[in-house]
Amino acid sequence: MEVDNRPWYWIPILNFASGLPYAIIISVSVIMYKNLGISNEDIGIYTSLLYLPWVIKPLWSPFIDLYSTKRKWFLAMQLVISIAFLIVGLSIPMNHFFVISLAVFWVAAFASASNDVASDGFYMLALEKDQQSFFLGIRSTFYRLSMLTGNGLIVIIGGYLEQEYGDKQKAWSYTMIIVGLLMTLITIYNYFATPRTEKAIVKNSVEAEKASFSSVFSSFFQKKQIGIALAFILLFRLGESQLLKMLTPFLIDDISVGGIGLTTQDVGIIYGTFGVISLTVGGIIGGIVISRDGLGKWMLPMILAMHLPIIGFILLAHFHPTSVYYIYATVIAEQFGYGFGFAAFMMYLIYVADGESKTSHYSIATGFMALGMMLPGMLSGFIQEYLGYGNFFIWVFLATIPGLILSRFLIYPKEFGKKVGQENS
Repeated sequence: MEVDNRPWYWIPILNFASGLPYAIIISVSVIMYKNLGISNEDIGIYTSLLYLPWVIKPLWSPFIDLYSTKRKWFLAMQLVISIAFLIVGLSIPMNHFFVISLAVFWVAAFASASNDVASDGFYMLALEKDQQSFFLGIRSTFYRLSMLTGNGLIVIIGGYLEQEYGDKQKAWSYTMIIVGLLMTLITIYNYFATPRTEKAIVKNSVEAEKASFSSVFSSFFQKKQIGIALAFILLFRLGESQLLKMLTPFLIDDISVGGIGLTTQDVGIIYGTFGVISLTVGGIIGGIVISRDGLGKWMLPMILAMHLPIIGFILLAHFHPTSVYYIYATVIAEQFGYGFGFAAFMMYLIYVADGESKTSHYSIATGFMALGMMLPGMLSGFIQEYLGYGNFFIWVFLATIPGLILSRFLIYPKEFGKKVGQENS
């Protein structure tokens, strides 16, 4: 196969097209529904269900390998996502907008998960090994930039239009239409920029894929210590999964009901901008120290760095400081700790998937990770309404303990991830 020699033209935007829909579907939808008057219980349960496509994507990802090309798949899925966001925007002024928009977000979520599978596969097919290693950082950077665009710029636009029109329905309708048009432009760019260099590989690998899928799937559950590993993967984010769903409602809700009382623009600037920058810096530092020292030295410190900043939200909920700088500091600390600590968790997932069929096994492991995010997130709104924000954040902090305990029973090479003549960890 002829390898494309112009990856700078397509890798950045292709990865941007993976991150932006995820940010809109999982994060921005929470802000939008909160501003449109949806209750915390409904936000928690229904937006958490949007994780499901990422949970079960290992079940249909082989079809993306078996039929057509990766390029056709991701272009088709990006077109579906574009249309879906436009429909969401048009549905918001309707009487039953919540049900309609959720159904369309559901379609977009399946398309986004499929787009991720196809884009990852295309990346491995279209580049040589040395190019893949070189562009790992570029892929990560543009994925994070897409998250910044969604959680920052798009939220700021929504907040600005709320103030401009004085009508939240109109503001978010226009905002989602803007997102749909942006995704359409990205899809058109990817159509012209991505190379057409994979057809032969797909055809030659079809029979092998058909024969091996069932054995690949079953072999994942035969790995050493798989029971404890899956328990850890499912429970590690037990607290975080609930925090992520209720954090935005907490920041937006009025002080009279226990919230902070920020505007939508404030949330976009604080959480979507400074927060994502802190997340990125934390992730970079986390990757550096693991590659220098290995996972064993940093697993416990990283878990603590990820969970201890929750104490900041406990303090915010109980004392309601008037200065916005306390909020900035808390969000920055939480996001930096999350980026830094999550590096250890992702490195452990790479260890679990290591060996034959590591791409498929990594997809299965991340599916369980998404399940661990979805189920607690569904209950988060009910728990928050019952406990109130102050006690809810205490509960979230306590929910991090099972994952911490399980981490002490994991068996893995202490040097795993350390850069010692390895291609990529």
